[in-house]
Amino acid sequence: VQLVESGGDLVQPGGSLRLSCAASGFPFSSYALNWYRQAPGAGREFIASISSAGGSTNYADSVKGRFTISRDNGKNTVYLQMNWLKPDDMAVYYCMVRRTSGYYWGQGTQVTVSS
Repeated sequence: VQLVESGGDLVQPGGSLRLSCAASGFPFSSYALNWYRQAPGAGREFIASISSAGGSTNYADSVKGRFTISRDNGKNTVYLQMNWLKPDDMAVYYCMVRRTSGYYWGQGTQVTVSS
């Protein structure tokens, strides 16, 4: 299983970013995918999840209405569109898949929100 996040960057408050997570090594379209984040000195926080076919999504209250999770099963990729970014959104963002064999994480991508 391999998960590779990309798209992190430095952005001003109020700005937008789209993160991508390219997956391989497992039947992508059969599994729900998740985004988490970890800020300095904090634990890893759930952000969003999407069902295997993409028809069901779930969000943390802290990002509801600003972030959108989506997936392209033809490209084995899950996305996180982040709008109206705040300084509190600054963190390393990770994608995760849970399989019967365990939890698999990518290496993360850094999002910095600063003026």
